[in-house]
Amino acid sequence: MDITPYVDSLDAYLFYVNRAFCSPLAMFVQIQGCIICLLLAVGWSVAAYIRIKEIWEMQKSMQGGNSFAFLCHDIHNLEHSKQEDLPGVTVVLPLKGFVEHNIHNWKTQITSLYGGPLEFLFIVDSTEDPAYHALSKLLIDIEDDVDACIIIAGPSTTCSQKIHNQLVGVKRMSEASKYVLFLDDDIRLHPGSIGALIAEMEKNPEIFIQTGYPLDLPSRSLGSYCIYAYHMPCSMGFATGGKTFFLWGGCMMMHADDFRNDKHGIVSRLEDGGYSDDMTLAAIAGAHKRLITSPPFSVFPHPLASDLTFPRYWNYLRKQTFVLESYTTFENWIRNRALFCTHCYLSWGYVAPYIMAMVHVVAAIRLWLNEYFLEEHIFNPNGLILAGCLAICTAIELFTMWNMTRIEAELCNMLSPESPALSLKSYNWCLVFVAMLVDNFFYPICALYSHLSQSVNWSGIRYRLKKGKIVKIERTKTGSKLSDLAAKHLYVKKIEDKAKPSIKAAFSKSFRWRLPKKHQM
Repeated sequence: MDITPYVDSLDAYLFYVNRAFCSPLAMFVQIQGCIICLLLAVGWSVAAYIRIKEIWEMQKSMQGGNSFAFLCHDIHNLEHSKQEDLPGVTVVLPLKGFVEHNIHNWKTQITSLYGGPLEFLFIVDSTEDPAYHALSKLLIDIEDDVDACIIIAGPSTTCSQKIHNQLVGVKRMSEASKYVLFLDDDIRLHPGSIGALIAEMEKNPEIFIQTGYPLDLPSRSLGSYCIYAYHMPCSMGFATGGKTFFLWGGCMMMHADDFRNDKHGIVSRLEDGGYSDDMTLAAIAGAHKRLITSPPFSVFPHPLASDLTFPRYWNYLRKQTFVLESYTTFENWIRNRALFCTHCYLSWGYVAPYIMAMVHVVAAIRLWLNEYFLEEHIFNPNGLILAGCLAICTAIELFTMWNMTRIEAELCNMLSPESPALSLKSYNWCLVFVAMLVDNFFYPICALYSHLSQSVNWSGIRYRLKKGKIVKIERTKTGSKLSDLAAKHLYVKKIEDKAKPSIKAAFSKSFRWRLPKKHQM
């Protein structure tokens, strides 16, 4: 069978598409793609400069004889007379499920070198959560003076489980606490992070919220690299070294009295159908012209699960796009719609030029492989020129992305000198490029699906929204028992009373920290 006519037909169509992709509109799309790559490169270069200035400050302090520069740039601030006057802080950690990295993460969080009064409140919804049992064993095994306890918050009824756990935590925090720090359980805290955040709050009382951002440590799976690709462009908004309009719920330090007095209605707004803690608080800060800052040292290692599959990445992306469907005011709704449209446009504006470039390259290869063509097989060389420009812009973009990651890893190594050093040797940059295309291709699809469905499954709980607020919460233990990012085990079988942590046995340890107790709120 002679396949030549079919090949000629495909060639004809290929060169037709090549010429179509050289039209003025198509050329605009491809040039726009180059501009997007260069804008990403500029953003990462500026963000890297902000981070590296912090490294230079630490190196300068170390050269001046300060061996504790990872705690404080001025060693005189570590004197006992100043440490004893430090304000109290409560760290609230809402937990859900248990993951391979949790134990290590919790250890970095509770072994802070902050010199002032410090308490840790770990909040779970029930004793059936695997995090409860794993954390109970950890606290019993630790013999240092750690003021920590586990609080059973019960199921949420009017807001997301995370917000419910956070609000239960602030209700139980010590009256002596001046600040409250909300942390996610999937990040690693540096020894001096809490002290550095409080120093910034003390320096500028006008700060409403201090935040930070994670440095993803992807595993070998495509899903983990897609999450890394999603976070990296967003990291520019947090590497400002000061004022920012963005907020990350994984690290938020606020004034404790703001919650005690329900300032700006933060408690009532979170309780009343709140789905996203950071988006709700960012909207309140914007509405009342309050200051959000992201200091340059506030970057935290974020290890991703070794078996993070693509379906779990998709569920994570669903949660990220779903936050744009929640809002508290009309202005907040307008801002979310603007973010929705801008992100979707830029995502496909990033991907489309690569599809066009691939057509130009394949057409050029066919032109080179064939000895002759019919007259209608006209190849437009402008497409190949645009593809070359896109390749150059992509190389620049990936280089600045690598440099930004390298500098953040170096900063994390300096902030945690006794932890295993982070390295970029395990990063697969070909997979990073593929993940950038995959993530930006699926984001608009996922965002549209979230907009149409108005519901999402978050760690085994389905939330349904109406007019930006949660109106229905559905819980089920059927189906997947793993969450998205970290492949968390969400449920365990109910155990007998004799297997539960014994308070009597725990008291015999005579530790100074408060033992795991059950509190019904």
